[in-house]
Amino acid sequence: MLENTTACPLDCYDACLIFYEDGKLKALKKGHTNGFLCPHMNHFEKNDFISTPRYKGKEITIEEALEHLELMLKESNPNEVLHYKGSGNFSLLQDTAEHFFASFGATLTNGSLCDGAGEAGIIEGRGSNKNMPFSEIEKSEVIIFWGRNPHTTSSHLLPIIKNKTIIVIDPIKTKIAKMADLHIQIKPHRDLFLAMLLSRFLYIYDTHNEEYLEKFASEYEDYHELTQSIRIVPTLNEMDVNLSQIEKVLELVEGKKVSIICGVGIQKYVDGADVIRAIDAFGVMLGLFGKEGSGVAYLGSSKEKITSPFFTDAKRVSKVDTEFSDFETVFIQGANPLSQMPDSFRVKKSISKTKNVIYFGLYENETSQIADLIIPAKSFLYKDDVRTSYSHNSINFMPKQKETNVGISEYDLSSYFCTIYNIKLESEEFYINYFKSFAQEGEDGLYEVKGREKIPYKDGFDTEDSKFLFLDEVDCDIPKSTKLHLITSKSPLSLNSQFHRDNSVYLHSSLGFVENEKVFISSVSGSVELRVKVEDDLREDCVLIFSGTKGVNNLTSSKHSYEGKNAIYQENRVEVNR
Repeated sequence: MLENTTACPLDCYDACLIFYEDGKLKALKKGHTNGFLCPHMNHFEKNDFISTPRYKGKEITIEEALEHLELMLKESNPNEVLHYKGSGNFSLLQDTAEHFFASFGATLTNGSLCDGAGEAGIIEGRGSNKNMPFSEIEKSEVIIFWGRNPHTTSSHLLPIIKNKTIIVIDPIKTKIAKMADLHIQIKPHRDLFLAMLLSRFLYIYDTHNEEYLEKFASEYEDYHELTQSIRIVPTLNEMDVNLSQIEKVLELVEGKKVSIICGVGIQKYVDGADVIRAIDAFGVMLGLFGKEGSGVAYLGSSKEKITSPFFTDAKRVSKVDTEFSDFETVFIQGANPLSQMPDSFRVKKSISKTKNVIYFGLYENETSQIADLIIPAKSFLYKDDVRTSYSHNSINFMPKQKETNVGISEYDLSSYFCTIYNIKLESEEFYINYFKSFAQEGEDGLYEVKGREKIPYKDGFDTEDSKFLFLDEVDCDIPKSTKLHLITSKSPLSLNSQFHRDNSVYLHSSLGFVENEKVFISSVSGSVELRVKVEDDLREDCVLIFSGTKGVNNLTSSKHSYEGKNAIYQENRVEVNR
């Protein structure tokens, strides 16, 4: 592999291999990166990075910034210090900051602003959450994109799905939906019932994989009884799905290698764990797990088979509803809670009562604007690191590509404070070599994590008896409301609250609003004013506001999912008014 090879640091399924040559970022032709970069990475160095530390609005040196942080920590009781780390920090040496703050006695966070409910459902059924590698998806004959838009969230999937049968289940007529052999434009928050009905009709038509089920999911008949609690005709009407569409899905998947690729939007509800678990159950009824070119893909565990060398045993609070006002000093690493946490009005009120707010990151955003101390981080080009993926089994090494006097790396900041507080931290080289010990060279010459299954669950599931655990109860009552469904998909131009953020609300023309008109969108949590973009690829009962849009989380609830301690961004229904 080239010495100047590194890896994309962004919060993305693809985790691509790239190299830096002649002052430019280029894509590695090997592996799934396939010689091309997404728009975010193509223009990465054109972004407006924070270049100078600031304290109370005044520019200072990096040495002065560290001294200010040192004083804040010395004047705070460790119990009154919070370390709030963003969910998208996947490079492994970024955990050195957690190591310092946990050792210091500070409070850390848990919970998820992304995929936690779905992961909880997967673990309840399978016993673990393993990646389905790109190499297995490539072997599939049929791909079901369930609430997933690869053109936006995983563009490196596109070359490997050519000439395959495509089924899309999504309330938006996305680009992949327009290309699909079948698109079910389901009403939002109805995926649980569709998955259960698909399993039910598999059983009715005797096309379930009985041999597989007897071996790896012997309680399938009890699950079939549970699916019978759903009244077919009223539920079809409520989902806005017809029986011929269900039959068409079963026809297209029968006897085929099938990959079901799930997005995070389908689990942004209180019952998100059950949604993903029911989709898993459909995959189990088909006998997809443990077979070449088949399975259910979601966000797997990026740290599977890797043991952390860092101390992270600490008191924790949920990053979904963090009460910042409980702390005197809040250190925010690679996150923008004032935009990305749900219930923004509550978040702003809470953090305004915190004495010391420190923002440690790359970009200016809503959180940096209110921070007392801003410490610029170094981008991946200017530091050594390692990253893994939540979508495939690679482990990618990220050697420093060039030098800079701007900012400080996570390791160097942590080392500075570990020295002051006499906390043990090994050398950066030690940790790089430590993580290298978990790597092995794969068939394509690239590195992968040792011990991970190429075909996950080949020998059964990771439950006590190696069998899949089906749902044994479900709430069949669908809440009735005349309000509109809120969809908070990722934007093609931004990543969370980074890069080119959208400022619009997307509405179907039947709602009577006109292009560029200003409207108020409101929910029980709050409201936001945005300009209209008319989009008839949406369902008439939906409102689309991309997740990075300023003010979108004025509308969202800070309550958690039932399992997984996840944000439920799409639970609240909304109204639109002039």
